[in-house]
Amino acid sequence: MALAPPPGRLTRPRPPLPVLPLLPVLPLLPVLPVVAVVALLALPVAPGADGGAGPADALSALVVVACALRLLRARRRPLTPAAAVILGLPVAGLVPAALHAVQADAGITGLGRYLQVFVLVPAAVVLLLRDRADFRLLAWSFVALALWQGAVGVHQYVTGTGASYQGRDVRAVGTFGVADVMGMATVVSLGLVCAVGLALGRTAPRERAVALACALLLPVPLALSFSRGAWIATAVTLTAQLLLAGVRRAVRVAAAVLAAGVVLVGGLGVGTTMLRERIDSITRVADAPDQSVTDRYTMWAAALDMWRDRPLTGVGLKAFPEYRDAHASLALSSGSDTEGAGAAFRRQPLLSPHNMYLLVLGEQGLTGLLCLAGGWLALLVCALRGLCLTRAAGGRGLDCALVACGLLVWQLVDFAYADIGGPSTVLTAVSFGLAAWWALPAADRPAPADPRAAPPPRTAVRGEAAAR
Repeated sequence: MALAPPPGRLTRPRPPLPVLPLLPVLPLLPVLPVVAVVALLALPVAPGADGGAGPADALSALVVVACALRLLRARRRPLTPAAAVILGLPVAGLVPAALHAVQADAGITGLGRYLQVFVLVPAAVVLLLRDRADFRLLAWSFVALALWQGAVGVHQYVTGTGASYQGRDVRAVGTFGVADVMGMATVVSLGLVCAVGLALGRTAPRERAVALACALLLPVPLALSFSRGAWIATAVTLTAQLLLAGVRRAVRVAAAVLAAGVVLVGGLGVGTTMLRERIDSITRVADAPDQSVTDRYTMWAAALDMWRDRPLTGVGLKAFPEYRDAHASLALSSGSDTEGAGAAFRRQPLLSPHNMYLLVLGEQGLTGLLCLAGGWLALLVCALRGLCLTRAAGGRGLDCALVACGLLVWQLVDFAYADIGGPSTVLTAVSFGLAAWWALPAADRPAPADPRAAPPPRTAVRGEAAAR
């Protein structure tokens, strides 16, 4: 029995609860921490830093921990068995190499770094991204970071405040400084790959137009980075993306790029002398190599010699500097000179062979290389399979497929000229996560439908229609 209100007191209806302005953001909450990791790479690195872990690395560790706690609370199987094997495959080569490292603390540090870049952060990205909207948001964060770092790099070149190159402070390094001289080139290259993939997709025309405009702007700071390895990897990747999007489109774009190059370089004379010399040096690295190329070849030979001594397990994680002088020839210099971008002159020691495959081969042996590179090739095969299924099914999600395949191709080509290290390395981990999300569907997310599969029986369709 309901009680009547006291006499003399009128009842008023309760006002509706205010709609929170954060409600549109709630569906994006799982992916926002990963976007924040990318955004933290826009912060400047202190001049004279040793190029170690930065704020983005610390946040990536928190993202991994938060993702693990979320999985424990949900009590569900997050990955398919095949995805778990491919993502966890590098562990089989990392653990033995860490156990017989020259220094125990160096082995533990190296193990943590490899697990962060190639296992934990990619797995967290796979689990936090839920659909193609999250994928596109993270890809656009790559583009935004590339535009910011590229703008800083162009300003450094114009004002002469970049890193030292041929006696002039004109090398564009962005906010990474001389501690990570390849950082801006990596960021801009990955942003350019994402922009091209988004522009070649079948999303809204306005989104494709914005992506195309970004793709036309980013080659400028990439050229001013004077990074030959990033140039080669980007050229190979963009060619692969165009061919995967369609042969006819690739031919039209190649013709337009060739015509623009003839007009800009041949007709207007665009391009500085240093830039032209840097491009020419790519074709004569065997005839008249400079000291940087000589050092790189010498360290490659040293890494191969380490592998011959211990072919299965290598010399141990973080042990390349310890064995370098014993296996390198006298052609190796004592280090490289770094200066500019707010940092004083410093002799940077050569601590790696600047080739990821040879670094893994020398430190982890054939076991580590097969586990690590085998996982990368498996990701690439799965990503290409998903792209083929997407194209055959009508092209929905083609932009995500092109971005994922492009990021993988860029990393695999660039690793022939570079390795991990520096604050920008966390972006490599996130890019592997993006590619793995497309290539390895989670247990609760179905794989792309195979259009060759037989349709359901007509009687079942009629029954469903009758039920509706």
